[in-house]
Amino acid sequence: MGDLFSELHTEQARKQMPLAARIRPEKLEEIAGQSHILGPGMLLRRAIESDQLGSLLFYGPPGTGKTTLAMVISHTTNAVFVPISAVSSGVAELRQVIREAEERMHLHGRGTIVFIDEIHRFNKTQQDALLPSVEEGKIVLIGATTENPYFSVNAALLSRSRIFRLEPLSEEDTMLLLKRALEDKDKGLGMYRTEVAPEALAHFAAAARGDARQAINGLELAVRSTAPGPDGIRRVDRRTAEESIQERAIVYDKTGDQHYDVASAFIKSMRGSDADAAIHYMARMLSAGEDPRFLFRRMLILASEDVGPADPMAMAVIAGAAAAYEQVGLPEGRIILANAVIYLCNAPKSNAAVVAVDKAQEDVRNGKYGAVPAHLRDSHYPGAAGFGHGLTYQYPHNFGGWVEQDYLPEEMKGTRYYIPTGIGRDTGPAMRMPEPSVKKEANEDKGEEG
Repeated sequence: MGDLFSELHTEQARKQMPLAARIRPEKLEEIAGQSHILGPGMLLRRAIESDQLGSLLFYGPPGTGKTTLAMVISHTTNAVFVPISAVSSGVAELRQVIREAEERMHLHGRGTIVFIDEIHRFNKTQQDALLPSVEEGKIVLIGATTENPYFSVNAALLSRSRIFRLEPLSEEDTMLLLKRALEDKDKGLGMYRTEVAPEALAHFAAAARGDARQAINGLELAVRSTAPGPDGIRRVDRRTAEESIQERAIVYDKTGDQHYDVASAFIKSMRGSDADAAIHYMARMLSAGEDPRFLFRRMLILASEDVGPADPMAMAVIAGAAAAYEQVGLPEGRIILANAVIYLCNAPKSNAAVVAVDKAQEDVRNGKYGAVPAHLRDSHYPGAAGFGHGLTYQYPHNFGGWVEQDYLPEEMKGTRYYIPTGIGRDTGPAMRMPEPSVKKEANEDKGEEG
């Protein structure tokens, strides 16, 4: 009777679990996404399939499958799998788990995998308590964290673990999980007669922004809170989807006109130095699930094309912001994006580089070019002097950094490509012909020549 009661209690508890937990995959082939670490032949997949695991750290945003991956391992390994939550566990519990692992290995020769969810919440003392057992192989540690482990996990543990980064799920992968949840009659929503509009399903996938848990639980709320119609069918439309996942659908198709229209407005607002408009379009794209890397790529182009020589540091600033984003990610990464946008909006603007290179390329395409002047040609190989190469070249540093001489081919003498705008630092060459009194003799050491 006790066993029957226990089974009924377990079944009831399972039914009360959120849908995302109920339909959690139990096999590797059921996991959606993460092909960069779980694809055929990849190291992690081979290690799981052969049950030859070392200590691992799974790092990635919420809802990307860190705990799911650990649970799959629990179903495939011969070792005893012990889950611990870093939120509620302390050093005393850790030491008890380690003692039991030692006894298990000594008495039965069976290993122990300790899975610690949100391991970044363990303080230094708690992490240090794990180190000897991990180092001596008494336990295999699997940690899951949404925080960058290089900042949140002890260096000693890091050096003994292999880190795998999980990426946000694509909308296609999220849609796959949503459809699986709708069709599963045992653990999912298959026991209901439902019709979910394609645009509603797409909204769940887009609004979750790679968080499968959020998408699936939103779908569950929508289906279970929708009353059946006269025909017994629960119909979920986009409005219900918006209410269930608590985010309105953004009119923005990442592969259609809206993508190009909003991106165009974003770029033109920065070019026009309107920070308010640029931030608005940035927020629209982020809210619709646009990849922030796309925004950084557009900003790098704008820093070169529209800010250019007026602020030569603009490209370095945006490149630095892009690198910082890779370390931080969302949601805090939105602040890095905003700072980069504001910097470009406030920067002086010059398209002198664009005008220069376009005109130069046009000349080259039209055959407008000539021979390299003899004094600029390579003079380092034997016999070059016999051809007059480099003989009359004047080394600028012998003249205070600048000396008047011709650099363009004879046929193009006087051609101007770069015309400074006078805006910001776009004022032309800093070096000018020095006064005669500071000129050095031309026959002084030339130094390194091109």
